[in-house]
Amino acid sequence: MNAVRTAASREFRQGIWYAAGCYAVWGMFPIYWYPVNQAGMAADQVLAQRIVWSALFAGAVLLSTRNTAAFAAVARRPKLMAALVLSGLCIGMNWLVYLWAITGNHVLDASLGYFISPLFSVFLGRAVLKERLDKLQAAAVCLAFAGILWLAVPAGQVPWVALLLTFTFGLYGFIRKTAPVGALVGLMWETLVLLPFAAAYLVYHAAAGSLQFSRYGVLPSAVLIGSGVMTTLPLLMFAAGARRIPLSVLGMMQYISPVLQLLAGLLLFGETFDTARLIGYGWVWLGVVLYLAAARRQQRSGKI
Repeated sequence: MNAVRTAASREFRQGIWYAAGCYAVWGMFPIYWYPVNQAGMAADQVLAQRIVWSALFAGAVLLSTRNTAAFAAVARRPKLMAALVLSGLCIGMNWLVYLWAITGNHVLDASLGYFISPLFSVFLGRAVLKERLDKLQAAAVCLAFAGILWLAVPAGQVPWVALLLTFTFGLYGFIRKTAPVGALVGLMWETLVLLPFAAAYLVYHAAAGSLQFSRYGVLPSAVLIGSGVMTTLPLLMFAAGARRIPLSVLGMMQYISPVLQLLAGLLLFGETFDTARLIGYGWVWLGVVLYLAAARRQQRSGKI
């Protein structure tokens, strides 16, 4: 019995470290992309490069882990294939908006999107899957909606970046939840869906003499090449963590990412809050607190 408990405890600790590592990497992305931002590279070309290098690295990992049979099996399931095409388009749009936000000094708006995203997932569960919400969860969604309305009306600035990141990532998570496929195999198919467009786009710019790559120096080029690793490894860490710790714990830990992004925007990139913006964000943060409280209560009651 003690041996079983020890093994379970070890698995739990490993899961915590995997999840924390994944969310920390995602949270530090504004810093990772900083050399590319300083070089003035356009978000669309950065996205195309990221897709190409991610496909190459994911393919190498797929071959080394001998997951080719699971990869090939997807092609024999049209519904699953269609789901991965949709999820690929969603994550591609999410990457584009995020890269545009980072290169355009909208790090705080990006962090807001990932604060709202879990609440949007709760809303999708209620609206689409007919999952029941308790009072705290319903209040959390309402507060997030109030924050968005405040930013859009009294503050006079519709948070388009945050909303697009919320919708694309929320829909991506929803689709992947209904698609029974492993993280690596799913990512491989998603990048393959986007790869022809990305490659054609880069070839077009290369032919036109406007390809932004080596002309910007060693460090920005290395960041682009390394984006394949930085995209694939956190996803694999996420999958490893999800297998070892409860979903409720995983959900609470995901706020590591937007908190780190928020701190990066304020402390490193010099972005500021005005009072109206702070109020809107405050409503969303209050909703996040209620959401976490609801998850904690459900965990204690054994419902999740």
